[in-house]
Amino acid sequence: MRLYDLASVCRSKNAGPFQLTIDLMFRTRSDYDRAMAAGNFTAEKIASLYRVDPRSVAVKPFERILTIKVVIPRNAPSGAPEDADVYGSQQHFPLGNLEV
Repeated sequence: MRLYDLASVCRSKNAGPFQLTIDLMFRTRSDYDRAMAAGNFTAEKIASLYRVDPRSVAVKPFERILTIKVVIPRNAPSGAPEDADVYGSQQHFPLGNLEV
């Protein structure tokens, strides 16, 4: 199953000009637990999807609200000439396709 199919919300946005945040929200505790326990949902795997250093990936679980926030560095600063998504709103796709 893909994260898109498991999460009720999968979205990305800027977290300042140099970072992106990806929010994953789940309807049930079992869906949240499944994502958290997935061997494929790791900082290393996320780093490989976004071509960033694994040490720069932060996975922040918020168990009480069944949400996981992933923070990664942007490959180009927001608004830079080489930036293809100034708002960071289309960057959740690689993570959403991750099998869990």
